[in-house]
Amino acid sequence: MSSEIIGLIGIVGLASLLALRMYIGLAMALVGFIGLSFLVGLDAGIHILGITPLAEGSSYTLSVIPLFVLMGQFAYISGISADIYRTVYCWMGQYRGGLAMATVMACAGFAAVCGSSLATGATMGMVAIPEMDKYKYDPRLSSGCVAAGGTLGILIPPSIGFIIYGILTEESIGKLFMAGLLPGILLAALFMAAIYIQCRLRPAMGPSGECTLWSTKIRSLGGTWGMLLLFCVVMGGIYFGVFTPTEAAGVGAFGAFLFALFKGKLTWQSFVQCLMETGKTTAMIFLIIIGANIFSTFLGLARIPMGLADFISDLALPRMVILACIILIYIVLGCIMDCYAIMILTIPIIFPVIQAMQFDPIWFGVLMVIVLEVGLITPPVGLNVFVLKAAAPDVPMTVIFQGIWPFLIAALIAIVILTIYPPIALYIPSLM
Repeated sequence: MSSEIIGLIGIVGLASLLALRMYIGLAMALVGFIGLSFLVGLDAGIHILGITPLAEGSSYTLSVIPLFVLMGQFAYISGISADIYRTVYCWMGQYRGGLAMATVMACAGFAAVCGSSLATGATMGMVAIPEMDKYKYDPRLSSGCVAAGGTLGILIPPSIGFIIYGILTEESIGKLFMAGLLPGILLAALFMAAIYIQCRLRPAMGPSGECTLWSTKIRSLGGTWGMLLLFCVVMGGIYFGVFTPTEAAGVGAFGAFLFALFKGKLTWQSFVQCLMETGKTTAMIFLIIIGANIFSTFLGLARIPMGLADFISDLALPRMVILACIILIYIVLGCIMDCYAIMILTIPIIFPVIQAMQFDPIWFGVLMVIVLEVGLITPPVGLNVFVLKAAAPDVPMTVIFQGIWPFLIAALIAIVILTIYPPIALYIPSLM
């Protein structure tokens, strides 16, 4: 039996295990181990199974993950999300649909210090939805803007998605962070445009809130200094080469710790909670990475990525058609799987194809993350929708899914714009 056939059997076996609801990290490790045992022998398979957790667990590069997760936890308990929302509300709340636009902007701000889409969606859901309910906002608009705004957490740096992509493809995490800035602003603007259009067509969906004095608006800016300082230190340090992304994660985590301590929100109980949540999230991500590494080694020895790249390169199809097919595959996968799992599972197969077609890997990383954002709010899985449902249990699931369609269209427009004009993602990294 050829190595390619064994590789294809392994992929089918992995899909079967995932269909049986086995955890993806364990499924990839198991299939990878069995496949390696067939290809190079049981002793080699056991060796790789034993050494991979040690190598990945002691990796300096991977230490950026728990540090940025910890930074997000400290930012969460410090109440920074509520501060950002109050500030944006003061400036935009008096306009029709202004509260929903303020929610999107607050999501973008919180994403800049959190790095997690799920955390952004859950936090802003608890903060923003009660306010929009107070002003009789249509539940479709209020829930849709929070679910969509939460997806900005995976795009606006620092982003766990970019970290995983950078580690798996060996691309610069710093450049990926910088590449996500302008597309993140573009996507947030398109989400706000979707809100504006909905409220223009149906004014009752987003009634205007209370007017605020200019003195109040200016005073409210004081609540954002922590977020702005933290973001500028982390991203400015990476951009100017003061420290590496890993060092930036440490600086960011310590800065968020000081901010929470300064605001009087950090107790011993909350500190332990931050450490526990960081540990749980880190363990989940590391298990997936370890499993993916074993599975990727198996696929590499089976020559599946190289064979697929050669096959696609030999097709008489324009590379943009092939790219469109890849995007469509990711959108479909996003409907049934977690975005990080999709990334880790597919990159070993897809990335050689992207390289063979000579697409910029930094640009593709940004495009991939935006496509995975779409998966976070698409049925039937749509993890951000389920997280929002937990934060707002009174809102029916069907209402939330109805509300996300205008934002899905906005995200697809962002994908088209970024595909047509890659410099949106590549301009800032080119200056580094």
